[in-house]
Amino acid sequence: MFLNISLLEWIGYLSSVLVAVSLTMSSIVKLRWFNLVGAGIFSFYGFAIGSLPVGLLNLFIVLANIYYLIKIYNRKETFKLIPVTLKEAYLQYFLDFNNKEINTFFPDFKQSFTADKDQTEDTITLLLLRDAQVAGVFSGIKKSEDLYVYLDYVSAPYRDLKPGEYIYKKKVNVLKDLGVKRLICEIEHPQHKEYLRKMGFVEDKSGDKSRFVKEV
Repeated sequence: MFLNISLLEWIGYLSSVLVAVSLTMSSIVKLRWFNLVGAGIFSFYGFAIGSLPVGLLNLFIVLANIYYLIKIYNRKETFKLIPVTLKEAYLQYFLDFNNKEINTFFPDFKQSFTADKDQTEDTITLLLLRDAQVAGVFSGIKKSEDLYVYLDYVSAPYRDLKPGEYIYKKKVNVLKDLGVKRLICEIEHPQHKEYLRKMGFVEDKSGDKSRFVKEV
C-alpha cells in the first residue's frame, strides 16, 4: 500500500500510462511494442480484479500487436537510392517540409542556402526511397577520399534502423564507387550519436569537436 493505493491499483495505473504513451509514438514499431506491454499488464490487472471483459479485451489487443509485429519484422521492403542535385524542386520541398527536425538534428546543414548554390562534383546527395516512397535524404561533401556527411535524415514514419543499414552496409559500394573510403559525421545530438554507433561508426575525440568515423 502506497499513498493509500493498493499494489493492484498501481499496476492498473501503470498499464494505462503505457497504453497512453504508445499512442504518442510516431514510429509504428514503437507504438506496437509499448501498446503490447501496456495491454499485457492491463490484461493481468483485469483478470486479477475479476473483470473478464477487461482481461479478455486486452489479451486480444496483446495478440493483435504480436501478429502485426511479426508481419512488420517479416515484411520484405524495397529500398532504392536516387542521385539528385540540391536544386531539384521535390528535394527542396521535402527539406522545407521537414525543416524543423532537420535543424534540430543537423544544424550545420544550411538548407536555406542550398537552392541558390550550384552542386559541385564534390557534393553527393541521394534520395532514399522505401517501397517507392521518399523516406529520407543523404547528403555530404567529398574531400579527397573522405565524405563529410552533413545530412542523414529519415522522416518519422520510416525511422528505424533499416534505412541506415541499407546505406551504410548493404549499399556502401555506391559510395565506394564514388571514391569514398571514409565517412565522417560531426554531430552533437545524442540520439543521432547512438544511431551512428549502431551503424558501425567510431567516435573520434582527438579534435576540438566530437566526430564519428566509419571506414568503407
